[in-house]
Amino acid sequence: VHARRVRVSWLSWRDRVAVLVGLLAPFVVCLTLVPFRSGLPNTDAALVLVAAVVAVAANGHRLAGLLAAVSAAVWFDFYLTAPYERFSITHRSDIETTVLLVAVGAAVTELAVRGRRSRVLAQTDAAYLDAIESTSLLAESGVGTPQLTDHVAATLTTLLGLRGCRFEANRFGGLPRLRPDGRLWLGKREWDLDEYGMPDREIELLVSLRGQSPHGHFLLDPVAGVVPSLAARRCASILAGQIAAALGDRSRAA
Repeated sequence: VHARRVRVSWLSWRDRVAVLVGLLAPFVVCLTLVPFRSGLPNTDAALVLVAAVVAVAANGHRLAGLLAAVSAAVWFDFYLTAPYERFSITHRSDIETTVLLVAVGAAVTELAVRGRRSRVLAQTDAAYLDAIESTSLLAESGVGTPQLTDHVAATLTTLLGLRGCRFEANRFGGLPRLRPDGRLWLGKREWDLDEYGMPDREIELLVSLRGQSPHGHFLLDPVAGVVPSLAARRCASILAGQIAAALGDRSRAA
C-alpha cells in the first residue's frame, strides 16, 4: 500500500471490473423491475437504483460510482418512465426523480471515495508507526547489529516497494541518495520521483544522525517506475536514523 507504479494503464484490472459493474448493475436492476413497473411507483424504483449505486460506490472508485449514477438515470428513463423503452420523459415528476437520482448517486460516490481514502490513510499511518515502534523495541532489546539491520532492511523493502535491501557498514557515497526530506538526488541533480518513479539503479540511504559521520548505508534495490509515497520515504529516513542512534550508542558503550 506504500508504493505505486507509474506509466501503467490508466485503469487497473480491479478498476476495470468496478467500471463494468457500475455500468451494468443499474441496467440489470431496471430489467428486473420491468415486470413490476405498472404497479411500482417511480420513486420506489429510484430508491432501488440508488441502493445499486451505493453498492457500486462502496468500492470507493469515483469513476465507477459516477458511471453507475448516470447508468441508473439512463435506464430508469428508458425502462421505468412512460413512454416505456424510449429515451423520453413526459412527466415533470419523472424528470425531477431522474435528476435527483444522478445527484444523489454522485454525492454518495464522493462520500464513499473520501471514506475509503481516510481508511487507507489511517491504515498507512498505523503501518508507519508500527515500523518505527518495532525497530525501537528491537534496538532496546539488545539484539545483535546484524539482526537489527536485517529487520530494518526487510521493513524498507516492504515500505518502499523494493526488490531487496541490505546494510553495508562504513560504506557510502557514489550512488543516488535518498535524503531525509524524501527527495532523491543523483549527484547534484534531483530526480523527480513523482514523474519518473524509482530509477533502474541502486540507491543509498545513509545511516547517520544530523551532524555525525555515517555508520554506513542501506543499499536499496528499487523496482523501476515504482513511486513510494513521500510519507514512506520519510519514514525510511527515520528508520535509518534509529539504526544510526543504536549503532552510535553501541560504539560508545564499547
